[in-house]
Amino acid sequence: MSKAYALIPAAGSGSRAGAALPKQYVEIAGRPLLHHALRTLARHPRIEQVFVVLAPGDERYARCDWREFGARLEPLYCGGESRAASVFNGLIAARDTVAASDWVLVHDAARPCLGKEELDRLFDELADDAIGGLLAVPVADTVKRANRESRVAATEPRDNLWLAQTPQMFRYRLLIEALRVADPALTTDEAGAVEALGLKPRLVMGSTRNLKVTYPEDLALAELILRSGQRSAVSGQHKQRPTRGRRKAVR
Repeated sequence: MSKAYALIPAAGSGSRAGAALPKQYVEIAGRPLLHHALRTLARHPRIEQVFVVLAPGDERYARCDWREFGARLEPLYCGGESRAASVFNGLIAARDTVAASDWVLVHDAARPCLGKEELDRLFDELADDAIGGLLAVPVADTVKRANRESRVAATEPRDNLWLAQTPQMFRYRLLIEALRVADPALTTDEAGAVEALGLKPRLVMGSTRNLKVTYPEDLALAELILRSGQRSAVSGQHKQRPTRGRRKAVR
């Protein structure tokens, strides 16, 4: 049976988030953004190991506390100038661990709210898929195309339009070959590199909670989602506790 591994490119500077340090190390809900992004992956029983691709010379990673993930987490200091380059370099660095037919799930370091339900759905729907696929959500808003003066040039039909998310899940051999021939400057996600080979990745329903932190206001929304999830988990634990003390009489 094929194994599954996760890979998180975390070598970027995240300048659009407006932070004084790389976005993946900005703290929300008491932990770095990167910690939240890899937590669901590192805890999932189907995933053998999580590779974190860092910039060469990254000194911040070692200052963070990753002990709860134990040996399931492995940093790779081989990040490139682009996302595609970082993912490709990470795949090369992991070649002695990952087999050609193993699954690789590439996840954004800036998506801290990935849920186990979405991850389970990705595994279930792609288990026997010949190509692989990605989490995504259908476009719900009206889409406008702008001209150079920031005026509406056209209203685009939103039928069959989806917003790509991560993880994006492909076999190791297919993914590395797709990225090998892709233009790093033009490749914004792994599915795009696979599409360039003439293949059609499968879209798996994601969640709007699995947002990508790009701008400063996204941090507040992500923290709200994370704290909401923490409260739900604590509430669930309380509900599961057995009742102690004298039983009430049934009337």
